Amino acid sequence: MRVWVCIALLSIVLCASADRPAPIQALIRAGHFVRDAAGGARDMFRAYQDMREANYKGADKYFHARGNYDAARRGPGGAWAAKVISDARENWQSRVSGRGHEDTRADQEANAWGRRGGDPNRYRPAGLPRKY
Repeated sequence: MRVWVCIALLSIVLCASADRPAPIQALIRAGHFVRDAAGGARDMFRAYQDMREANYKGADKYFHARGNYDAARRGPGGAWAAKVISDARENWQSRVSGRGHEDTRADQEANAWGRRGGDPNRYRPAGLPRKY
């Protein structure tokens, strides 16, 4: 009986440490991507909420960069979500807000800077409360 228990435990240890089949690995990677994308979307939303709460003139580029930076730090899924959300927001705003091509270009530059891992404080305006 003890021999069979030892064989069963050894089998479990070997199976747990064995390489997973490729389809299982792909599912795991897909799950991580989706988890990162959802977290990145939350990061973008949090930056948007902070921007609305701060209501500080000239701080929008900082919040764009910060949201993209936080999302991209989560991994490829977060960076993808940040790009999709940023592009959709800028496409919508460029048609609705009337701020023009130059403001949209500057926003996209801040978005890309944050996604590449650049320090969002590059766009931080003087006087913005430290809370943000």
